[in-house]
Amino acid sequence: MRLYLDLYSPAAPQAAENASQYGLENHGLTHLRRVYWNLPTAALYEEAIFRSEGIIAHMGPLVVSTGKHTARAAADKFIVREQTTEDRIWWGEYNRPFNPEAFSALMARLAGYLQGRDVFVQDCYVGNDPDYRMPIRIISQYAWHSLFARIMFMRLRTQEQMKKHVPEFTVIAAPGFKASPIIDTTRSETFIVINFAQRLAIIGGTAYGGEIKKTIFTVLNFLLPLEGVLPMHCSANVGDEGDVAIFFGLSGTGKTTLSADPKRHLIGDDEHGWTENGIFNFEDGCYAKVIRLSPEAEPQIYATTRRFGTILENVVYDPVTRRLDLNDDRITENTRGAYPLEYIENYWPPKMAGHPRNVIFLTCDATGVMPPIARLTPDQAIYHFISGYTSKIAGTEIGLGIEPELTFSACFGGPFMVHHPYVYAEMLKAKIIKHGARVWLVNTGWTGGPFGVGKRISIQHTRTLLNDALNGKLDQVEYYEDPVFGFEVPKACPGVPSDLLNPVNTWGNREEYYRKYDALAARFIENFKLMMDGCPPHIVQFGPRRIDPVALARRGV
Repeated sequence: MRLYLDLYSPAAPQAAENASQYGLENHGLTHLRRVYWNLPTAALYEEAIFRSEGIIAHMGPLVVSTGKHTARAAADKFIVREQTTEDRIWWGEYNRPFNPEAFSALMARLAGYLQGRDVFVQDCYVGNDPDYRMPIRIISQYAWHSLFARIMFMRLRTQEQMKKHVPEFTVIAAPGFKASPIIDTTRSETFIVINFAQRLAIIGGTAYGGEIKKTIFTVLNFLLPLEGVLPMHCSANVGDEGDVAIFFGLSGTGKTTLSADPKRHLIGDDEHGWTENGIFNFEDGCYAKVIRLSPEAEPQIYATTRRFGTILENVVYDPVTRRLDLNDDRITENTRGAYPLEYIENYWPPKMAGHPRNVIFLTCDATGVMPPIARLTPDQAIYHFISGYTSKIAGTEIGLGIEPELTFSACFGGPFMVHHPYVYAEMLKAKIIKHGARVWLVNTGWTGGPFGVGKRISIQHTRTLLNDALNGKLDQVEYYEDPVFGFEVPKACPGVPSDLLNPVNTWGNREEYYRKYDALAARFIENFKLMMDGCPPHIVQFGPRRIDPVALARRGV
């Protein structure tokens, strides 16, 4: 990198043109080399290339490497434990406490590291609903991180707005700064620490862009419920008739792919709020997995990988032709693309819509026993929402192997939930009942056997089932009651094999199928015990029940 040669970078003459009057000294940052304020996309491209942060690939995307970390460092996230958070945070695996004095010391060392260095600032907003929009500031060591923030959050449109911008929350991202676990009380050299009292988050030791995005999401997950707004880790789209659908799910379950339906309008692909007036997108961009994208199965997302203004993380390319190879996973399975929402042809410009008619929980069942779609009661929905069952797909978090890992992630986004899961679940149930929304559990995982034996349910069959759920056709068919979970499963759907709808029929051994199903039920029951502190006791009755696999197999259920 050419930071310390006394050379002017491409945007140096314009670095302060869009500076806010609320300077970086307010964040404890002083004696910086040069501050690049609110640079536009083209200038950030030039800066990233000048600093050897990435390359421009065929047709214009900026390709970058995130180095050691190609996924979220979930175990390295902390929240400062102080008076305002002490009794409100769901402390534990996802919300590890951090000492206020240790934060001050770590921040002082970070500020010292940045002295004499260039930094980039993007002043933005998060939240498309004007009533709940929050001004934020992203201060970054890398130019491409500034572009990432510019893509993901709402940009300021005028110079006057930029000059008067005062952030209500600030993120400082410095990948080159590594913590010392002995000195800083972190788990490793990597850290993501959120301080709600100071309205400040600091990130170091990782260049993975998703940490910036998810830090802001975590902040909203704490603040918005205090205002009566339900924050949701979900994608959302709307039909021509104004019918809204929201899709909950972890990375790899199809949340982005299924919501980018050419027959419907995309509101957003990952994070939304649900108010008394409807839903709104938190962001202005999308952050999608791009591994093995094809123009046939996912034409709209595929097209974004061929556009100027898209950032591609850890995608393999030919260094001579600069052409991408989206099928190559040698760096990571978790290759990512960040692009403006408007790059999706049928996006919904307001990024706001009415109340959802359909709520979809996406799960990737790697055991191969759950049906491809089921209809839930509001109480069953609460149980499954709190449970958040799915399988983690390779690459989405540090340490994952090739095989999917069965997991429970509360509210289908446990690492970002700051209050107890029941806080969000109770809000969701109230909204489902008030607005008459139907709730569906959709399995995008395996059938005919577990991972390695069965096959993954085709996206065409999943789309058919979803379309019939959204347009009301599945309201006209017969259902059977699932023997383990008690939810309703359709017996027929045009265009989908009937055996697929009742997955026991896709297995060669019925008794083995029920053994696997009973084992999954046991995992649900054990996991929910961890949630009972803070949940009403009666919620457990809406979960699965243990079964006798031999008896069910003999009865031919």
